[in-house]
Amino acid sequence: MGPSCMADLSRPDRHSARYGRYRGGPDPLALPVDLAEALDAIGEDVMAGYSPEHAMREFLRRGGEQQRGLEDLARQIAKKRNDLLSRHNLDGTMQEVRELLDRAVLEERKQLARDVDMDDTERTFREMQINNLPTSTAAAVSDLSSYDWNSQQARADYEKIKDLLGRELLDQRFKGMKQALQNATDEDRAAVNEMLSDLNDLLEKRRRGEDTPEDFADFMAKHGDAFPESPQSLDELMDALAKRAAAAQRLRNSMTAEQRAELDALAAQAFGSPELLQGLSRLDDNLQQLRPGEDWFSGAQFDGEQGLGLGDGTGALQDLAELDELSDQLSQSYGGARLEDIDLDKLARQLGDQAAVDARTLQELERALRESGYLNRGSDGNLKLSPKAMRQLGKALLKDVANKMSGRQGQRDLRAAGAAGDLSGASRPWVFGDTEPWDVTRTITNAVVRTSGSRAPGERIRIQMDDIEVAETEARTQAAVALLVDTSFSMAMAGRWVPMKRTALALHQLITSRFRGDHLQLIGFGRAAQVMNVEELTGLDARYDKGTNLHHALLLANRHFRKHPNAQPVLLIVTDGEPTSHLASSGEVLFAYPPHPMTIAHTVRELDNSRRLGAQTTFFRLGDDPGLARFIEELADRVEGNVVSPELDDLGAAVVGSFLSGRGGRSSSPFGHMSDLYGGRGFWYDS
Repeated sequence: MGPSCMADLSRPDRHSARYGRYRGGPDPLALPVDLAEALDAIGEDVMAGYSPEHAMREFLRRGGEQQRGLEDLARQIAKKRNDLLSRHNLDGTMQEVRELLDRAVLEERKQLARDVDMDDTERTFREMQINNLPTSTAAAVSDLSSYDWNSQQARADYEKIKDLLGRELLDQRFKGMKQALQNATDEDRAAVNEMLSDLNDLLEKRRRGEDTPEDFADFMAKHGDAFPESPQSLDELMDALAKRAAAAQRLRNSMTAEQRAELDALAAQAFGSPELLQGLSRLDDNLQQLRPGEDWFSGAQFDGEQGLGLGDGTGALQDLAELDELSDQLSQSYGGARLEDIDLDKLARQLGDQAAVDARTLQELERALRESGYLNRGSDGNLKLSPKAMRQLGKALLKDVANKMSGRQGQRDLRAAGAAGDLSGASRPWVFGDTEPWDVTRTITNAVVRTSGSRAPGERIRIQMDDIEVAETEARTQAAVALLVDTSFSMAMAGRWVPMKRTALALHQLITSRFRGDHLQLIGFGRAAQVMNVEELTGLDARYDKGTNLHHALLLANRHFRKHPNAQPVLLIVTDGEPTSHLASSGEVLFAYPPHPMTIAHTVRELDNSRRLGAQTTFFRLGDDPGLARFIEELADRVEGNVVSPELDDLGAAVVGSFLSGRGGRSSSPFGHMSDLYGGRGFWYDS
């Protein structure tokens, strides 16, 4: 491994070097695949209601900002296929033969006109033969097979026709033969016929089950120069020959009946003898019997202007077959599909090395997603986001919330970064598990004192673990937080489903990572309410659920507050509609629209219970319905709570900001000042 480099000898400094791009495949110094972008995209789709398996497939199809996806590669494949068909036609060999024939006839006419010594009767007879040739190229070539050419140049051009046909027919079965046999001698042609005969004998031995490895070795020792691919076994040789022969047959199938008839008539003139045609026909029959699974029967419609010879046309049909195969692999639409199915060698051959690198990166990305622990297979056999994935997704969402709250993209609020409480001014040695910020002054002082007797002048100070001291903090009051999120169908219909889930996940990540002593409960309320863990809420599908049962949700929230009597209750309610159902004493859910006075009464009574428990309440009203706005304002006034009507993109920042403010004991609006957003607390995000 190593960069390709070449010393620049024109400079005085012989040690300087110029570096070029690494060309040995994927860059060995490239960073491992980045799962963060993929996980964010998968999480978004899961929150929108897709399964993790579907979400992963969708990301691999779309790709990322710096990564081409399967869809883009498939689009390139389709474009190349269309270009191949629209640019070419299958008349290339016929056109070349026609040009050689016209040139030979023209040279013969010129010679007949110049030859004054020729008998007039003979000249007239020859001119009649030349002038009355059939319009069919194949028939004209056949008629002239016994013609005694007067012009040496005309004779040479006519012989080129037979030579061209032989080379084209061979090139159909053995790629590169057209060029290899250019200007071939009679001995070369005889060697080709001998190779064909020996090859057919070997294949017929295989058909009878009589071949041995020694037979193949003897054949390759004698004729190996004809097979630059250097097959290592008879099966490898048959695979390569059958693919080429099947493509040649598909080329024939793609021709019109007239084109096939012309080709058959011309083929008899190949090398001026039927021996070659007989050997090739025998070869095709053997290969069809030995490899019946190849596509021998389909065809394609070429409608361009650039003619293809028989060999090039066969290569084009092979390319089409590869393109169709790659298209199927890239579509991943068949059962059990995996990106490992993509043939990178074929992809590089058809679209270039970079396409293969892109596909390999996608393969590594899929493998990493499956093996990294972000996706687990549940008891039902389906993939699910693992707790590790939920944490990673929560970090990304919390970072987005932090950026919105701070207004400084990518920066931290360092006033109390990482503190689990308020700074006391004292410090202590660091121990494993501490999350408090370093006391930098004390840490460096410890390192200086420790090395004062052994450090050489100018030597850098190196900090060891024992030098580190952290700032002590005073414990904060614990909080019991209930996040109530509306899961009625109107949330999904209005595009509020995913922002609601993002908000819940961001708040969950904040509390579990920075406020581990707090107690968070997520409660979804539609027709009825239920306590959910973050994985259940994240994967919850939108459903047609008539009812907004805030009463039931408040019952569950108050039960949560009573379980933690020493914690500060914080009640956060996200909704886009008035209560339309409540829980009767019998446990039955009662629904009415417009809202029934009994539903409103039950909801208000339970909200009063939240106030008596000391809950600091904030409503997050989604939508612009004036009736809902008046109703929410009245509820908030009743419990001295706050009402926030954020844009959907700001919902996460609004809820997190309100939580931080509520933990500080404030009842003022969390959007009065940036300091209120932070609640005087150490909210930060460390990527």
